[in-house]
Amino acid sequence: MAETTLRLKQGWQKLALEKGLLSETDLRRAQEDAEATRRGVDDVLVESGRLPEELIAKIKAEAAATVYVEVLDYQIDSAVLELVPEHVARKHTLIPLFAAGNALTVAMADPWNVVAIDEVRLGARLPVVQPAVGTATAIRQAIDRHYGHKVVEEAATRAEARAGQAAVAPSMKASPRKGAAPTLEVSGEVSVTKLVDALLTGALEVRASDIHLEPDETHLRVRYRIDGLLQEVQQLPVAVHEAVVSRIKLLAKLDITEHRLPQDGHLPMTMQNRPIDLRISTYPTVFGENVVIRLLDRGDLHLNMETLGLASETLAHVTALVQRPHGLLLVTGPTGSGKTTTLYAALTHINSVAKNIMTIEDPVEYHLPLIRQTQINVKAGVTFATGLRSLLRQDPDVIMVGEIRDRETAEIAIHAALTGHLVLSTLHTNDAMGAVARLLDMGVEPYLLASTLLGVIGQRLVRRICTHCQEGSRPPADIHTQYPELTVVYRGRGCRMCRQTGYLGRVGVFELFGIEEPVKALIAAKSSSDVLLHHALTNGFSTMRADGLRKIQEGMTTFDELNRVVPN
Repeated sequence: MAETTLRLKQGWQKLALEKGLLSETDLRRAQEDAEATRRGVDDVLVESGRLPEELIAKIKAEAAATVYVEVLDYQIDSAVLELVPEHVARKHTLIPLFAAGNALTVAMADPWNVVAIDEVRLGARLPVVQPAVGTATAIRQAIDRHYGHKVVEEAATRAEARAGQAAVAPSMKASPRKGAAPTLEVSGEVSVTKLVDALLTGALEVRASDIHLEPDETHLRVRYRIDGLLQEVQQLPVAVHEAVVSRIKLLAKLDITEHRLPQDGHLPMTMQNRPIDLRISTYPTVFGENVVIRLLDRGDLHLNMETLGLASETLAHVTALVQRPHGLLLVTGPTGSGKTTTLYAALTHINSVAKNIMTIEDPVEYHLPLIRQTQINVKAGVTFATGLRSLLRQDPDVIMVGEIRDRETAEIAIHAALTGHLVLSTLHTNDAMGAVARLLDMGVEPYLLASTLLGVIGQRLVRRICTHCQEGSRPPADIHTQYPELTVVYRGRGCRMCRQTGYLGRVGVFELFGIEEPVKALIAAKSSSDVLLHHALTNGFSTMRADGLRKIQEGMTTFDELNRVVPN
């Protein structure tokens, strides 16, 4: 029996050879590596890049005389999930798709795993188990998604039942909220650990940057921030709120007995084999503690200046500025506009063992090799100003200040730039021109600012059109009239990859205000932002709006998105 199964498993390898997808040498090496490391041949081929996982799954399906399925396209009924326990699905990398009559169709990474098929058949009490083939990656994601949703549904159902029982026969104990079941009873009925894990996994799966848990009188609303916009994904019974918040506080080592004061915590963890940092913030409201969780995916960090979205000419100019030996370079924009990512990309570009690069941030979002990073701690007396003053005694070549918030920090940063350091920092202003006015308003001397400022980058993030469902069309008449050179505009019609939104990911729109000699004279004379803008425009300055229009022409984003982020 074992020999027959082995021969069948090796059938897909023979088929790959026959189709010319794999050479005998590559297959032999993969078999040797698999035997040495006790892994599957398919795992070795995928990791080495010799064959993509999806192609291997399709070859397996053909060799097993069954079908290949896109597992993540299936909406699986909870009754079907009941037929196969989660631990069995994870153990054998399979997931039930649907049941018809006395047959259950199961997506499997290994359609010849007779032990798994027998275990599913006995557990489901169905005489026929029909294997289909999916990729192991997709099956694991589907397990996280669907069994996670199952946990959430069970939490909702049981908590509502408890709340109903409490309304009929009120407990002698005081409930934390009117109409809600006691927290301990709720947490005893459902696995709060699994519920929180499901919320975190769901957020990671859809690339959410933040999770918002917002209690009101009757529900606990769950919202994810995806590509910069909040989307409601779930409404849980308010009865689970206390247990969920307590679980999150325990993970972040916060005080679970404190409900009246805001708290902040940090939790590094591994999810789906990726290193994730969670920044957790609680805030008291009239209906209970509001929780926001920021997800920082360190495994998906691409700190490359070429991938930020800078136009080629702007990229060349910025690259030249960050290689200057001294001076002040600023990045401006509102919260969430990608300023820190731009600074990290710049630091990565110039990072080397020959330079001492130091930062002071609030908070340190990503850890960069070689670079000495410090997080401010107001309680301990470490502010941007005090930290920067001490940092200057550490013989730095390049300094990154997370944000210039006050006159003291601004003056220290400018004096550091004057004394031979390259200083990079951020300001909260609407555009690049506004940075000069903001620093002057803080009390910085105009001649000092003119002497040190190298340039100001203004930026925003716009949602990128999903490349999986992108389609072009004629521009509307009003747009064509305004931009006659534009003959086609693009949009995403919506698909599984973008969750039917038409957008997938974000890209920056930028403007670079370079400080040349004529501009220095204007700054020293305390010229207004309007005067600076007029001078810049007459000398080739390109605004964020213009950069966004170029990205529309290139099919990266849409007019609606640009108008939302950078109004005309």
